[in-house]
Amino acid sequence: MRLLVEFWCVFMILFGIVLYGEAEVYIVTVEGEPIISYTGGIDGFEATAVESDEKIDTSSELVTSYAQHLENKHDMLLGLLFDHGTYKKLYSYRHLINGFAVHLSPEQVETLRHAPGVKSVERDWKVRRLTTHTPQFLGLPTSVWPTGGGCDRAGEDIVIGLVDSGIYPHHPSFSTHNTEPYGPLPKYRGKCEVDPKTKRSFCNGKIIGAQHFAQAAIASGTFNPSIDFASPLDGDGHGSHTASIAAGRNGIPVRLHGHEFGKASGMAPRARIAVYKALYRLFGGFVADVVAAIDQAVHDGVDILSLSVGPNGPPAATKTTFLNPFDATLLGAVKAGVFVAQAAGNGGPFPKSLVSYSPWIVSVAAAIDDRRYKNHLCLGNGKILAGLGLSPSTHLNQTFTLVAANDVLLDSSVMKYSPTDCQRPEVLNKNLIKGKILLCGYSYNFVVGTASIKKVSETAKALGAVGFVLCVENASPGTRFDPVPVGLPGILITDVSISKELIDYYNISTSRDWTGRVKSFKGTGKIEDGLRPIMHKSAPQVALFSARGPNIKDFSFQEADLLKPDILAPGSLIWGAWSLNGTDEANYDGEGFAMISGTSMAAPHIAGIAALIKQKHPRWSPAAIKSALLTTSTTLDRAGNPILAQQYSETEAVKLVRASPFDYGNGHVNPREALDPGLIFDTGYLDYLGFLCTTPGIDVHEIKKYTNSPCNKTMGHPYNLNTPSITVSHLVRTQIITRTVTNVAKQETYVMSARMQPAVAIEVNPPAMTIKAGASRKFTVTLTVRSVTGRYSFGEVLMKGSRGHKVRIPVLANGYSR
Repeated sequence: MRLLVEFWCVFMILFGIVLYGEAEVYIVTVEGEPIISYTGGIDGFEATAVESDEKIDTSSELVTSYAQHLENKHDMLLGLLFDHGTYKKLYSYRHLINGFAVHLSPEQVETLRHAPGVKSVERDWKVRRLTTHTPQFLGLPTSVWPTGGGCDRAGEDIVIGLVDSGIYPHHPSFSTHNTEPYGPLPKYRGKCEVDPKTKRSFCNGKIIGAQHFAQAAIASGTFNPSIDFASPLDGDGHGSHTASIAAGRNGIPVRLHGHEFGKASGMAPRARIAVYKALYRLFGGFVADVVAAIDQAVHDGVDILSLSVGPNGPPAATKTTFLNPFDATLLGAVKAGVFVAQAAGNGGPFPKSLVSYSPWIVSVAAAIDDRRYKNHLCLGNGKILAGLGLSPSTHLNQTFTLVAANDVLLDSSVMKYSPTDCQRPEVLNKNLIKGKILLCGYSYNFVVGTASIKKVSETAKALGAVGFVLCVENASPGTRFDPVPVGLPGILITDVSISKELIDYYNISTSRDWTGRVKSFKGTGKIEDGLRPIMHKSAPQVALFSARGPNIKDFSFQEADLLKPDILAPGSLIWGAWSLNGTDEANYDGEGFAMISGTSMAAPHIAGIAALIKQKHPRWSPAAIKSALLTTSTTLDRAGNPILAQQYSETEAVKLVRASPFDYGNGHVNPREALDPGLIFDTGYLDYLGFLCTTPGIDVHEIKKYTNSPCNKTMGHPYNLNTPSITVSHLVRTQIITRTVTNVAKQETYVMSARMQPAVAIEVNPPAMTIKAGASRKFTVTLTVRSVTGRYSFGEVLMKGSRGHKVRIPVLANGYSR
């Protein structure tokens, strides 16, 4: 009997190979709402939609009847298209998405792809699992989370406060379904506001506090409660995104347009989230509201603060960048034992573009990680044009006719609507577009946000196009082009010269009459698959937009004896949670996830990693956590080469140059090493006060006004502040700088070495030192001007321990003759 069964199994496998040939599994989504979001409208079937954090009663007659209705529709579609036995349906998706998984041949796939009611048809195996890919890129699952008890315990009982645009509490990244219950946390004293509409709390155990601050916004007359929401509800998506990066649940599927882009996770997936909404979708925020939010967060007992918010530039009302209500409030937070991560700003790549200045916080620059999304348009003349397109391909073995939007207008009078933007399907001729690839123009409307790639895709789909191409013919300096996930094959060609190549081919291939009207479209092309990312070893790199140093100490842009930014973290093309109300990015309007860029995304990476350090070392000060992050960071990319930074060339094109501490601070974050740094540079409130009192040009009365403390302590020069870096903006002759390290590991002997670019000589003393566990030791760094170059010289001090610890601090000095 067993032999018979085995023979039958082998026979069926062989039969399947013969029957299906090169058949593969595809995920298909179709029109119609799934159970979770069906609000009614079909005769005989009542609404089944519920709030996201409510369990669906799958045994109810409403749900079961509608589920059967969806499955019948799936079976009917397949039965009408294909003969019985030539395909195999594997699953019907009815609850979370409306669609099915089916085993089909390539020919059947093309038939299905063009069937009425089909939204997307995608090969299952081609989608890579990478999403908030940064946990893997940073090595968290294998070398960091296990030290905190695994992903189910990483960040346990640590509270991360987020001052941002609120949160979408029903998002699965913040849900408590299928997780170990979150118990009470007595140390946290925050409150939870109630949704004015649903009368339900914004908190659920994962979200432990939720409040909003808008009094300044209301007083200014800019607050609109119907748009901005007088509650912690996220009005634009930004706050939900940053919260999920810092502390979103692990393993949340990221689905858009029928594709799954992997599993999302925050840096500290078990940490609690405390929401302090002070930013709003139309106008941003006011410092008064932000300060109130920070103040409340510290009062409530958060451990970590993540601030993806900062001033538009250096404060003009006060002379010093470090001394204003915002930075003084942050100093108070650090004094209270709260670690603060702040976005460095998005004004790069220009020097002195930072908007985060103070030594008591961690200013975070943005990196590009190892994932790139590229795509190609293959023309009928054999040329292959490169572009961006996070989309499926057109049929690989078929080319399609190209039609330009300005050649298929229904009426020339609609030119006032910029029809080449492809934002309005009603102004274009569907009969001429159906079954073809639509060519559109990237206008200024995309830059200002009144046009979106998502709308281009929707327009092309509504007109029956098989795909679209968006051409950039005139690029404004500084314009950012990011890949946008769309369900229809599509590509954005960002290189002006490549766009010209396409346009030339199209014009040569298109015959016209004497009036310029098209007689026939002859140009053809096909769009390749852009869903599969390219993984680069030349990562990380400093993102073009990331704000750069030198740090400044006043509104006249005089340079400070303090290195900023502090550290580099992933901040480009980061997947994260999004609010269904989100309007911050038109391309993700109404979506549950978004992939966006900014130092706003980099800061919560550091906040989440700081939570992991706090979990392992609960008694460490904010400065100790900062030191651990900075001294263990790396200046090398994955290939072992120096980190590169995106920069503008003379022609305003983007080029790569060797990065410096003004681009990345101490370097790119290395979470595994940061958990066990060996030595730390600890600093306290009185040290920061001494830094202020020692900085030239600061009025002591101003210091007392903001800190309520007199200047009783000085440190000779501000560069003597015990930070894990040394910056001397005006080095004359020889200067001796002092630093103190504390051993947070077992007794260890460290060998000291230093190197510097030739214009400045460097010496470190002592050459070696043995430090007992818990003990502190001083060392000095002597800098001497050798030649005046008019620019900074870069170097480092390296401490190698006998137990394997390595501690590195950057050294920067600008030499002057006197």
